[in-house]
Amino acid sequence: MPNFEITTASADDITMLGDWAHDEGWNPGLDDGHAFFGADPHGFLIGRLDGEPVTSVSVVRYGGSFGFLGFYLTRPSLRGRGYGLRTWQAGTARLAGRVVGLDGVPAQQDNYRRSGFRRAWGNARYEGAVPAGIAPPAGVTLTDARALPFVRLAAYDRRFFPEPRDSFLAPWITAPRRTALAALQDGEVAGFAVLRACRGASRIGPVHADSPEVAAALVSALASKKPDVPVAIDVPDVNPAAVRLAEQLGLTPSFDTARMYTGPVPEFDRAGVFGITSLELG
Repeated sequence: MPNFEITTASADDITMLGDWAHDEGWNPGLDDGHAFFGADPHGFLIGRLDGEPVTSVSVVRYGGSFGFLGFYLTRPSLRGRGYGLRTWQAGTARLAGRVVGLDGVPAQQDNYRRSGFRRAWGNARYEGAVPAGIAPPAGVTLTDARALPFVRLAAYDRRFFPEPRDSFLAPWITAPRRTALAALQDGEVAGFAVLRACRGASRIGPVHADSPEVAAALVSALASKKPDVPVAIDVPDVNPAAVRLAEQLGLTPSFDTARMYTGPVPEFDRAGVFGITSLELG
């Protein structure tokens, strides 16, 4: 009988998961692994069959009450044999007692519902070329987010996420091949967005902003950093202003997921979320 065991992932394993996600057409960031690993080094599980990695799940803990599940994958040749389910069960056990979120692709949403997840809203990935030179509103300036005291950036991000995630956010803005911008109004943070290089379209996420006009200026400025590469933003339909903005920028939907939760849907400033950070960690 083959030997199947589930272990905590190494840093190299998390880099491998980026390749698996690429195989699924998810277009992960080229340097996401460093930030992912820093968020919760124990939160990535790998199932190994006779020593070879064949399944995965990420089950990252945030604070004392929230968790996010992603990277639920089984290599195509071994699907339907129960290895993925065993990995899922090991992962969800690590998040027992917490409200858990995930972004599920359509093919898996029925399975997630059977495990107690309920749809909260949909996300659509909008892609394309963004018009350059969209100016921020009067009184708003854009600056390198890495130049701000991190405590200010983390406090602003906390408005849009159920728990603090400083150990994720710090490497997210400083990893290679990415640009992080903040919008300032009267010295206060009024927006924040990050562009990261991917195999396909450059991904922008998060996009957090006090208004659609601030969000548009952030996205335009970030897209101008890679003028010959399309951008992609995962837009939550729970914020109609975000959907309108994506359409006004000329972007078109290409990929759908559903945000699903166990337990009560967490409260945060949904009206300020114009693009989610990542499908894997929320």
